[in-house]
Amino acid sequence: MRSNANLVDQFGREKRKLRISVTDRCNFKCQYCMPEHPEWLAKKDILSFEALYIFCELMVEQGIESIRITGGEPLMRQGVVHFINDLSRLRAKGLKRISMTTNAHYLAKYAEGLKRAGLDDLNISLDSLDAKQFQQLTKKFLQPILQGITAAQAVGLKIKINTVLMRGINDDQIIPLVKWGMAQKVSVRFIEYMPLDGDALWQKDWVVSEQDILSTLEKEFQITAIAQDHEPAKQFVIQNLNDAVKENFSKQTYKIGIISTISNPFCQQCDRLRLTATGELFTCLFSDQGLSFKDKLEQYQKNKDDALRNEIIDTIKTVVWYKEAGYVSKQRAPLRKITMHAIGG
Repeated sequence: MRSNANLVDQFGREKRKLRISVTDRCNFKCQYCMPEHPEWLAKKDILSFEALYIFCELMVEQGIESIRITGGEPLMRQGVVHFINDLSRLRAKGLKRISMTTNAHYLAKYAEGLKRAGLDDLNISLDSLDAKQFQQLTKKFLQPILQGITAAQAVGLKIKINTVLMRGINDDQIIPLVKWGMAQKVSVRFIEYMPLDGDALWQKDWVVSEQDILSTLEKEFQITAIAQDHEPAKQFVIQNLNDAVKENFSKQTYKIGIISTISNPFCQQCDRLRLTATGELFTCLFSDQGLSFKDKLEQYQKNKDDALRNEIIDTIKTVVWYKEAGYVSKQRAPLRKITMHAIGG
């Protein structure tokens, strides 16, 4: 039987979080995400902010409490700050949190505006603190990202760092990033490399697993696991062993996260949905296909027909109900053209 919740799937998982990609464009070329030669979407194929707002409003009315803006790189789309300001109006309808995932390249420019518009927090992609390694990974310089992080901290935006680890490429950054995170008072989340890269080069041997990460950390830290809720990341409290003799340091604790989609999927607790920049609703990051709402949203935007509105809502509920078990049941890359850079991670 279905739950009393408005958005619930066949496994009883209630949906409270929505991720919306506002663009497929990105100025980075991360191997685990972007194809070597991306074909960008035409402007006419991207959902307008007005239509996006309508979709978000409908979803909040159905129980969505958290909206995360993703890309591509969301700060590459003109008008995204104004869109966040518009989304803030949905707090009156039950929206509790507005977030963004960004590579932080443009963050120094936009941090203050994002805070004023109502953004609550940021997930920032940072895969290395080594300037040369960072440039090899992204084809960009590290310094603007660090400046963006500083700017976000200065205006009071909450920050988490996302690091995708790849064996033999940047797995030497685990301890440096944790020590940096401790010093900056910023939480770091390590993410297992998933088979969603643009050129389908993923190999399981390249995955740095949750256990690999913990084994590396145990060389310098005492680690205590925290019970996992509906977040994708398992949380761990860590304490530096080597410096424990320093005054007061033994009382300091620091939390990290590990998203172990490959070695230990969290699909049974998944409470999120995704909308692409073209208006396709994906119920899972590993779904083979999504359902487009672009035409119906644009039609409703023009005439505000109640019957069409109800049709959109009923269709969303049906799509959500048939959400699959997730990667835990597939154990493979999805058979689709769209990849991480377009669906929003």
